Amino acid sequence: MKVHELAPSPGAKKAGKRVGRGTGGKGGKTAGRGTKGQRARNTVARGFEGGQMPLKQRVPKLRGFNNPFRVEYQAVNLHTLSDLVEVLGDSTVTPEILVAHGVVRKDAFVKVLARGEISTKVDLHVHGISKSAESAITAAGGTVTLIQLPFMEEGKAGRPAVKGNQFANR
Repeated sequence: MKVHELAPSPGAKKAGKRVGRGTGGKGGKTAGRGTKGQRARNTVARGFEGGQMPLKQRVPKLRGFNNPFRVEYQAVNLHTLSDLVEVLGDSTVTPEILVAHGVVRKDAFVKVLARGEISTKVDLHVHGISKSAESAITAAGGTVTLIQLPFMEEGKAGRPAVKGNQFANR
């Protein structure tokens, strides 16, 4: 068998009905569209529902506001920190150490929250911390150092870059 001999099996491909070729045969004159009217004349717009309010207009618009300048933190709880300090044996915890141990993603802003307990002294360097978590760490004898966010540095706008698409500020 050669490429030029390839063909579909007999009866597999059926020729389409040729309509509108004169009144002599089937499908002539009105070509299966009935008599007169909007659909006979091929003038129905996409999504037209006969004058009824179309679906795309019936559905309510999106409500609320999505702040494109929001700052997203990755949360780390106290019990995670206490487990990590036990594994490390070192009391200093930075975002780089958290990334290395798979606690947070790379380039994420880290915020410590107060879920769980901590009893060991820990020197913490993070981007954000809740008041209750800070009091728990200082009560255990540790210290908290806040890392300045990159968009808050001198000469910068004071807020993060816009997230989203070209419609973000609409």
